[in-house]
Amino acid sequence: MAVNTSQEFDQVIATCRSLFMKKTKDYGTAWRILRPSSITDQLFIKAQRIRTLEDKKIAKIDEDITSEYIGIVNYCVIAMLQLELSAEQPNELDVDTVAHLFDKRVSETKELMFAKNHDYGEAWRDMRISSLTDLILMKIFRVKQIEDNLGQTLASEGVKANYQDMLNYAVFALIKLDVNKAS
Repeated sequence: MAVNTSQEFDQVIATCRSLFMKKTKDYGTAWRILRPSSITDQLFIKAQRIRTLEDKKIAKIDEDITSEYIGIVNYCVIAMLQLELSAEQPNELDVDTVAHLFDKRVSETKELMFAKNHDYGEAWRDMRISSLTDLILMKIFRVKQIEDNLGQTLASEGVKANYQDMLNYAVFALIKLDVNKAS
């Protein structure tokens, strides 16, 4: 079977986007109230739960690792949107605007993924899913440190790049978990 990373990425994103848009229709854009640090903490909760489930192998609530990775993708999009949207903009955004903004952020992130895949030769395909989880957690701790430093960095990329990497790592995990096998 030929590997088509672009198609696999798009299929995973379609699953994530579908849930994101359904929740937008259900809840509106209530996430607009979240401060960046709160979004980072939400990402931490999801990634930590994945790591706990990977270690313990048993879940006591009915949400699996796949749903948590989907949550990471969607919270990364929320984080990037919050970085872009000013406090003066309305908290409630219409569904079409949200869909457009979602697609724009994901498109930029996909371009970054292809640039890195070119240089790294799709090394992620040979990685364990647990390593992708650990990389996401590391990126979360980096973002927390940048937030604690009030956004000031000396030698590192900013928070948006970290959110993009987390999104891509979560997509890689979802590809490896074959999230679309039932589709």
